[in-house]
Amino acid sequence: MEQVLFICVGNSSRSQMAEGLFRHLSSGGARAVSAGTQPARALDPNAVAVMAELGIDISGQWPKLLTQEMVDSAARVISMGCGVEESCPAWARPDEDWDLDDPYHQPIEVVRRIRDQIRARVEALVKELA
Repeated sequence: MEQVLFICVGNSSRSQMAEGLFRHLSSGGARAVSAGTQPARALDPNAVAVMAELGIDISGQWPKLLTQEMVDSAARVISMGCGVEESCPAWARPDEDWDLDDPYHQPIEVVRRIRDQIRARVEALVKELA
């Protein structure tokens, strides 16, 4: 089964939303994992809230440190933006960068807009991998 790895710096918002959306939309056809180069202590509550609006519960997820094993296990590595290129180790170069704004500590309307951008990209990715 193919695995997609979503990475960002804090792994508290964008990459977590992408992981949750991918799991929901792929219906088990592929796996998703997310990680950060400098993981935060906890998920952004606004990210959890806007995902709950879609009926997707990411509250049980947690920020994880990016490892070589995660990269090696992934068929696709997608960075979410936020200067990941500057903070990524050389071995973790993404296949593509979605260059999304960082929703961390932003008003919920901004987080909702970024969630919708992520959803559109994840939907396209799921179709591509099917």
